[in-house]
Amino acid sequence: MKTNRSIPASTVIPVLIYPDVREAVAWLGTAFGFVEQVRIGEDHRAQLGFGDGAVIIGDVRNDRRPPRAGEVTHSVMVRVDDVAAHCERAREHGARIAMEPTDFEYGERQYATEDHAGHQWTFSQTLADVAPEEWGGTSITPR
Repeated sequence: MKTNRSIPASTVIPVLIYPDVREAVAWLGTAFGFVEQVRIGEDHRAQLGFGDGAVIIGDVRNDRRPPRAGEVTHSVMVRVDDVAAHCERAREHGARIAMEPTDFEYGERQYATEDHAGHQWTFSQTLADVAPEEWGGTSITPR
């Protein structure tokens, strides 16, 4: 794949719509640790990075709308080194914690949260390398 400094290098890039792009960039940086990498216009779009991942924050226009209360249309999962510390950071900055850090049989410790605009996030810490068959999953393609 060719590189382009005008788009994140990640293979999959969620685009999330917020009513105020600048407010979202500030909040996601403070609460979740994202770093702004590219700004497009003052309040049109921003590209944020986290580790080797990325997310694009977009403005409301035409048919693009932020989440509505009581509806979940998506969730973004982000891998972190320390779920407990990340959860506390998010909580301190006003994130609504939907699920406290929990260990799962598939080798992950995760917490679920909702950001200031209603987007759903899951942050995940790997505890162990567990084959899907050990917890009831099925491996389709070897990794």
